[in-house]
Amino acid sequence: MEKDQVLAQYMPPAAAPVIARWIDYFQCEFKIAKGRRTKLGDYRHPYLGAGHKISVNNDMNPYAFLVTTVHEFAHLLTWNDHKNKVKPHGREWKHNFKRMMHPFLEQQIFPDDIQQAISLYLHNPSASSCTDLQLSRALKKYDQASSGSRLEEIPLHTVFTIKDGRKFKKGERLRKRYRCTCLDNGHVYLFSPLAEVLLAPTGS
Repeated sequence: MEKDQVLAQYMPPAAAPVIARWIDYFQCEFKIAKGRRTKLGDYRHPYLGAGHKISVNNDMNPYAFLVTTVHEFAHLLTWNDHKNKVKPHGREWKHNFKRMMHPFLEQQIFPDDIQQAISLYLHNPSASSCTDLQLSRALKKYDQASSGSRLEEIPLHTVFTIKDGRKFKKGERLRKRYRCTCLDNGHVYLFSPLAEVLLAPTGS
């Protein structure tokens, strides 16, 4: 199967030929990885004779997969231009992300709400990455239906569980994250407002 045909199974088909050309042009090893809890994608610069390596999780919706792919290619281009002399999501990365996202915005590959969220992000210098909350909310609308809830949607002091079975109580929001107390060990953890959680049974 051709490279763009494989990519079209994970991202909007119209975007696949562009990404396939980037993979060839940059001689990049591109891996579609199993879902990882700690990251959506990853970029590794050339090292000890190996070339550029990018991996992107396979369990995202097509629009999130494409945004994450462009995010990682912007890291690749930034490394080519500056090596490790600049911040990972600094001015140079933002410039490259904007350049590399442009053809997909121009083709209007994204639905209107995601297109608008990306455009707003690109004009917002305070945002540190393409996973800012506004864009993440727009992307999550296109996820497959989930049995859980987003943390920001449940009331304060609600008890909830996460995938590994640990139980928490929702606390106050501190800037961008919520302080939540783990009821199993008493430790406090910071959660993204968009974290998917399961409500604990009544009486827990």
